[in-house]
Amino acid sequence: MSPEGGWLRMASLLEVKGAVKRFGAVEALRGVDLDVEAGEVLALVGDNGAGKSTLIKAIAGVYQLDAGSIELGGELVHFNTPRDARRAGIETIYQDLALADQLDVGANIFLGREPVRKLLGIVPVIDGRAIKREVGQLLLRIESHIPDVDAVVRDLSGGQRQAVSIARALYWNARVVIMDEPTAALAVMETRNVQHMARQLAAEGVAVIYIGHNLVEILDIADRIAVMYRGTMVFEAPASDTDQDELIRYMTGYTELAGRSGGEADTGEFGKGTAT
Repeated sequence: MSPEGGWLRMASLLEVKGAVKRFGAVEALRGVDLDVEAGEVLALVGDNGAGKSTLIKAIAGVYQLDAGSIELGGELVHFNTPRDARRAGIETIYQDLALADQLDVGANIFLGREPVRKLLGIVPVIDGRAIKREVGQLLLRIESHIPDVDAVVRDLSGGQRQAVSIARALYWNARVVIMDEPTAALAVMETRNVQHMARQLAAEGVAVIYIGHNLVEILDIADRIAVMYRGTMVFEAPASDTDQDELIRYMTGYTELAGRSGGEADTGEFGKGTAT
């Protein structure tokens, strides 16, 4: 908090300004602003069609914006492909995880970037011992519940698969990690484990954007919550300053309708929190 009692924000690691994205006649993003700090978990919520997926895909290099800008570490960036975004330090963990099911944990973490050693001082070969050592240390670091680093990914549970993706992002020094509905298909205990790992990422100084629908979970894990509605950012506040009822009003457009009708439910243009 600031000396005047206001909400003190640090410099943003990632900042999206005035993002616009059109698909034909459909304007999926209409001047969206979003920012997230290093070491922060920012929850992004909204009903289906709100524009969340379009926004994170623009950040991840899947889509290119029609207008607006993205800044990373104070520098203007433009990603033509997801590979460009990953090279800059932005990792996205989608619901389908994009893992190679037939490979083991280490192979998935190092896929395409395996350490090598010289056999007989001449022939370059993949250094399996180094991979196993690094993966073991990494899984301990995030307190993962994967018992065997040689386990094949197809044999892992949903939560363990999430751990592999999170470990990969952490090992390759991701600056921003986007987690898209990471607990949608998980049991309660595995959900808690993934939430814990998200907080671990933030504790390591990573900026985490956490997309979800479970508001109880969101309020528990997030430092700050941003709400999208029909391609716009309509509300943003610290998680400690809002609740489920308020979030639902913004997610469903209730405050917008109330404002147009002039009813008592009108809380201003955006209501409590900082309009973005």
